[in-house]
Amino acid sequence: MTRSLLDSLMHSLRRLWTLDAFSYSLRMLIALGGVMAVGFWLDEMAVVIPLFLGVIASGLAETDDHWRGRLRALGMTLACFSIAAVSVELLFGMPLPFVIGLALATFAMPMLGAIDARYGAIARASLILAVYTMISLEQQHGDGQIAVLERSLPEWLREPGLGINLVQPLLLVVGATWYGLLSVVWCALFSRQPLKHSMATLYRELGRYLILKAQLFEPLRNVDQSARRLALAEQNGRVVVALNQTKEMVFRRLAGRRDTTKLDRYLRLYFIAQDLHERASSSHYPYGQLTDAFFHHDILFRCQRLLEQQGRACRGLGKALLMRQPFDASDSQQALEDLNASLVYLKQQQRPEWHHLMQALEALASNLRLIEGQIARLNDLEAVSNENDNSLLDRSPHGTRDMFERIRSHLTPRSPIFRHALRLTATLVAGYGVLLAVHPTQGYWILLTGLFVCRPSYGDTRRTLAQRILGTLIGLVAGWALISLFPAPTIQAGIAVVAGVLFFATRGSRYTLATAAITLMVLACFNQVGDGFDLIWPRLFDTLVG
Repeated sequence: MTRSLLDSLMHSLRRLWTLDAFSYSLRMLIALGGVMAVGFWLDEMAVVIPLFLGVIASGLAETDDHWRGRLRALGMTLACFSIAAVSVELLFGMPLPFVIGLALATFAMPMLGAIDARYGAIARASLILAVYTMISLEQQHGDGQIAVLERSLPEWLREPGLGINLVQPLLLVVGATWYGLLSVVWCALFSRQPLKHSMATLYRELGRYLILKAQLFEPLRNVDQSARRLALAEQNGRVVVALNQTKEMVFRRLAGRRDTTKLDRYLRLYFIAQDLHERASSSHYPYGQLTDAFFHHDILFRCQRLLEQQGRACRGLGKALLMRQPFDASDSQQALEDLNASLVYLKQQQRPEWHHLMQALEALASNLRLIEGQIARLNDLEAVSNENDNSLLDRSPHGTRDMFERIRSHLTPRSPIFRHALRLTATLVAGYGVLLAVHPTQGYWILLTGLFVCRPSYGDTRRTLAQRILGTLIGLVAGWALISLFPAPTIQAGIAVVAGVLFFATRGSRYTLATAAITLMVLACFNQVGDGFDLIWPRLFDTLVG
């Protein structure tokens, strides 16, 4: 009984480890839990808010990379964060210089995304941290200085001679450094895990694509083929995204390495997936004519069955990669033999009206045989020599000149990056103008809302807008209920940590829930240093204005 329970527990833990969001959430749990423990240890809960915000900004700037690349990215992130936080501290309270600096920074940061996705993530997170600095400074001015911590810091940090106080920027950067170092160590310990997750996702999406493609061969009349083609096209987009993400992951781990033996298996998996996608997506057949001509024969059913089993084999490989289980793709061999037998039988009929359609069937069968051959290679990757061109397109910038050239090429209204930078700049400048005109309590949430809601496309912006408002309402109601039911500081601290972890676990898939979680976290944190109930109405008002 004990052995069975232990095996069940280990299996459950292994399944949790296969979830892409699990390791991310676990890192956040350690980071936020550590920050909260420091707050209780110092008996100065006011330090928790800027440290929390620093951890969140660092998590938003995180990109996949080898641990060395992640360490270099961390250095760049901390430099950008330090400049952003100190600049806000320096210009805070001076509206005209502040709005000029805000406009210039807001336009420049999205333009950095033209260089590389990594630079784009760091730039966006730097903007978010700048707004977090404004929120921290506003809270500090309203609730007083962080007295215990300030007395323990040297004079040059409290009054460095510029008329500013570096405590808040320091705490934000310390929080970002804490999570960044944790991320680097985690990446060094589990360097293959992100690549394995990405490869499994690629084969899972590819399997879904093959299964949807198989539905086009279903021998049924009066079927809405346009709806099936639309679903197939949408799934094709997901496969392309997964291919690009996996390629970038493989390349980052190959760059600068002489010995690539440990990555050869993943490289072969990538090229096989690329070949499978090209073969499945490049062929188009007269599905309607084939259905009408061979409705009373089993050839289309055989094609559908084989392609569907090949799709299931791809999905099975994705699961086997994550669970570290052996993979066997032999189930589709019999389906291929049945298809060949059906094709031979139709050829023997020698029907003249089938001549042009038989050519399409033969091309289809040939393509399915090639797909089957590639899937068979998945059974023993180590025994297969890599016959593909193993060169991957390196899209990372090569030197400072290449960086400036990429930015210069997007300095045109035709560029979506340029247009997004203009829209985001107008949004934040207008939000700051409203803030000065209305003087709301906790008014810098207006800027943060605008920053999160304004997206590169109009459709994404509308969708995010509705989700942001709904999520904020849910979070405020949940926060009001929880801090009323559980007034104990330790319980509220636990709620803040769990809510922060939930935000990162869901921000990529369930934005409404993520917004509710981050709103709950803010209420629980602010209630540690003041009255969280006083934040409910201002947060709602500022979200609607933003």
